[in-house]
Amino acid sequence: MAFATADTVSQHPDPAVSGRPASRVRAAARLTGRLPEPGPERILMTSTLVNTVGNGMFMTSSILYFTRVVHLSAARAGLGLTLAGLIGVSAGLFVGDLADRRGPREVQLALLLLLSVTTAAYVLIHDFAALVLVAAVDLLANGAANAVRGGLARRIGGEGAAAFRARLRAVTNGGIAVGTLIAAVAIDVDTRLAYELLILGNAATFLLSAAMLRRLPHLPPLPRPAKERRWGAARDVPFNAWAVVNGLMTLQYQVLLIPLPLWVVSHTHAPRWSVALGMLVNTLMCVFFQVRVGAAVTTIGQGARAFRNAGCFFLVSCPLLGLLPDVPEWAAVLLLAAGCAVHTTGELWHASGSFTLGYDLAPAHAQSQYQGMQGLWSSLLGSSLAPAILTLICIDGGQAGWFALGGFFLLLGVATVPVARWAERTRPTHLPHAPAAPRVATPA
Repeated sequence: MAFATADTVSQHPDPAVSGRPASRVRAAARLTGRLPEPGPERILMTSTLVNTVGNGMFMTSSILYFTRVVHLSAARAGLGLTLAGLIGVSAGLFVGDLADRRGPREVQLALLLLLSVTTAAYVLIHDFAALVLVAAVDLLANGAANAVRGGLARRIGGEGAAAFRARLRAVTNGGIAVGTLIAAVAIDVDTRLAYELLILGNAATFLLSAAMLRRLPHLPPLPRPAKERRWGAARDVPFNAWAVVNGLMTLQYQVLLIPLPLWVVSHTHAPRWSVALGMLVNTLMCVFFQVRVGAAVTTIGQGARAFRNAGCFFLVSCPLLGLLPDVPEWAAVLLLAAGCAVHTTGELWHASGSFTLGYDLAPAHAQSQYQGMQGLWSSLLGSSLAPAILTLICIDGGQAGWFALGGFFLLLGVATVPVARWAERTRPTHLPHAPAAPRVATPA
């Protein structure tokens, strides 16, 4: 679903952006939750909002387009997207390194233009092979863009990068919600043209987002310290150990999307519309509470404890959802809403912890590269494996599987604390923290 809070990563201003003290920005964000004053932060937030409206349109309607218009079976469409996803997972690491060496703004602009083309190409697919080809290129570009966006947010957010990314995540959920409502109209029309307009509309949002990002100032690459070898993210064993744990924890993002709808429809007395209620609870909580939860996660230690908190909430939410078959319809609706609320609280803590740890454990000169490595493990262990693993555990495993899943998330949360301490101890002392982002006057 699926950016944590006032981040105290750095006390060093970026020579490229200066202006309002970061503490004032963080205080205003906590109290009002409104857009920041005109400048790079507002540009990235509005660009993200526009882009995620398009994403919401496509996410909501894509499986219906593949099955009802392209006439692929749901299984074939799922297999094609899985194969394409496996092809695309490595792009973030390599393109992230390019962004660190060339500047994240220019690389992100190129990726947004590419994504507008790859997204529009979905209207041309007519069979399974075409789906795999188009989706593979699209997901390669998307994975790269996610890594570069993380590094771009780090440079723009500066000292408050984790807080800024938490606000971006709230904006993302709001944009997806709007896009979902737009898609609902087209789904109700249920014609080829309606679905194709959603796809082309999504492609247009990439172009509009790129046009907005052109107003950002150039962010020059930060020099790599002489003692640091290239591809440090791939060589950083403690960071990768944390990234693996985080990747497994990202399975939680798929729980409300994959096993819960199947569980509700096939095994409980809850009405089918209650699945949408659960998603509504999740989206609204992410929009309104992500920044507030993230405000408590500003250091590596707090980031690790945020994972532990998340595990505790998942230990409660998964069994609650597993108990749905044992209650009547009215109680099942209430229990589902409560379970989704508890699960989303865990999601908020997990997201906040992952933003802070992902930024604080990465050196200043390689933020996008480290974001790409983190994304690689999340894609491999979370997104790609989620359908098979969660279906096996929660649907085939029944109620015992739901209880086991909660215990699994708790173990991951507890394990994060020593892993994060190990990673923190092994950070090179000669590496500076990432500087604050430039706050130069934004070009007209």
